[in-house]
Amino acid sequence: MNLSTKQKQFLKGLAHNLKPVVLMGSNGLTEAVLAEIDLALNHHELIKVKVASEERETKLLIVDAIVRETKADKVQVIGKTLVLYRQTEARKIELPRK
Repeated sequence: MNLSTKQKQFLKGLAHNLKPVVLMGSNGLTEAVLAEIDLALNHHELIKVKVASEERETKLLIVDAIVRETKADKVQVIGKTLVLYRQTEARKIELPRK
């Protein structure tokens, strides 16, 4: 699912007050971290993930891997915080039309 700019703006507004639900440790991106992100997306649809990486290129590679593995949409990346959205069958968040 590709999000339009309008939809991303809407989700950014919703994510503003959220706290990160998954904190990535010094072990990097492990299967356990991916499973936790997947579980959180199934439960919340919109989550923040704190990525622990000092190097920008490494952080971008980790973000791309998370998006690819979880099949979620990247809403935004600010500093070390990644905002992800993946719609569930229950559709807890009603997106504006494109």
